[in-house]
Formats: sequence, C-alpha cells, structure tokens
Amino acid sequence: MPSPFPGMDPYLEAPETWNDFHHELMSSIRESLNKALRPHYHAMVEERVYISDEADPGRKWIVPDVFVTKREEPKLADRVLATSADYETVTAVAEPVIITTLVDDEIREARLVIRDTKNREVITIIEVLSPTNKIAGSRGRANYAAKRSDVLQSQTNFVEIDLLRDGVPFFPRELLPPLDYAVHVSKFGKRPKGIVWPILLKQRLPKIQIPLRPNDSDVEIDLGLIFNTAYDRASYDMIIDYTQSPHVPLDDANAIWAREWLRRHLDVGGGDS
Repeated sequence: MPSPFPGMDPYLEAPETWNDFHHELMSSIRESLNKALRPHYHAMVEERVYISDEADPGRKWIVPDVFVTKREEPKLADRVLATSADYETVTAVAEPVIITTLVDDEIREARLVIRDTKNREVITIIEVLSPTNKIAGSRGRANYAAKRSDVLQSQTNFVEIDLLRDGVPFFPRELLPPLDYAVHVSKFGKRPKGIVWPILLKQRLPKIQIPLRPNDSDVEIDLGLIFNTAYDRASYDMIIDYTQSPHVPLDDANAIWAREWLRRHLDVGGGDS
C-alpha cells in the first residue's frame, strides 16, 4: 500500500527507517530514469566515501557510540584477596572490560550518476541528502559540501533532493517561500541560477526535469509516483506506528494537520501531541 500522506512521509525520517528508505528511493529513481534514458544515457548507483571517527557529530546516525567486547572471566589466582587475618575472603573489585575507544569507519553514501553510454562521460549527478549531510560540523557534511562544490564548478548537471526537515540546508531558505522539503536542479549553462521546488508536507511531491546534454531534452520524472513505488515495495506500512509522533517533531500547524489527516485516512490519532 502507498504512504497515507499525500507527499513525503515524515515518519520515514527516523533513523531506524531512513537508510533503508534512502536506498529504496534511489533504486526507484534509477528504475524510472533508465526507462526514459535509453539508448544514449544510463543511470547507475555510485558511492561517495569518507572517514568518520569518534569526534564526528554525525556519528550517531551511522555507527554505535562504543563497541564492547565480552571479557574473559578472571582466574581465581588473579583476584585480589582481602587483608583479613585468615585470607579466606575474596574481595569484589572493579574489573576492566575491553572496548574500542578509537574507531575510524569508512562511510559510503549512495548517489545516482547518469553517464553517456558511448564514452561513459558523467552528465548528471543526483543526490538524495542523508541526515549526516545536514549536521553542522559533521564529516558527512564536509565531504558532501566539497563534492557538491566540485560538481557545481564543473560541466556536470546537478540534482539535489532534500526530504529531511531537520538539519542545516544547503541553500538560503530566507530567499524561498515556506517549505518542509525541497528539490534543487542546477543545469550546466544556466549557473549560477538554478531551479528550486519548495515543498510543503501537505503537498504531493512534484514532477521534476532531469537535465542531460545541452542538445537533448530534459527527462521528466514523477517524484510522487516514485516515492509511492518505493514505499509500497518496501512495505513500510508494516513497521511504522502512525499512532505515535514522528521521530523528527512536526511544528504545531503540521502536527494538527497530520493528526487529522491520519485520523481520516487510517483511523488513528497519529501525529505530534
């Protein structure tokens, strides 16, 4: 079944579902694109790679805080004896456990790359933002910002899909109408100007144009249809509890709207309380 929401489902922004949803959405976008790109272009999932360590503010989204290993039971001879007269009492003392206190992890984040099928030249890059990309000071944000800057200074088209309300955006929101989510398309040859779709929670996700070579027409994808395909294929309705509040809280107006929307469409009292 599709999501009960008309557009983006705010319950998918939770850590326990986001990574899976990110992969499923990327796969659905690729499937939709490749039907329209044949025979001159082809879209594939590729990866950006960066290193996260224990000082990374975005680490809570990607790895546990610490790793603990089971210690071996100490031998009786290794225990400390009490200083009583008969030396028969064994004193309970603090005993160590082995933990990994410095962890460097290689983090891989997926993105879609459209290439020319003839010479494999990169034509367009499509990014679906992850939470780590929007956490100030995180390794994920620094890596993404650097790659983003490289693309925007190249001859490659760039598409940025932000379906996360939380975090620091990459474009000045004060220049845009009110929004919860956004899609940004930067077409080479039109820079520094780009197109931004400001999207409200109450709205259906838009149809967007994916730019290719200058002499070829853009390819349109229906992000709303793609989203519902991904939601249905992954059966998220089986694991999301719509009677609870979303992990990322809704503002008051959206919370009231969401409760009423879910009540009418699912017969539950979901949304923020």
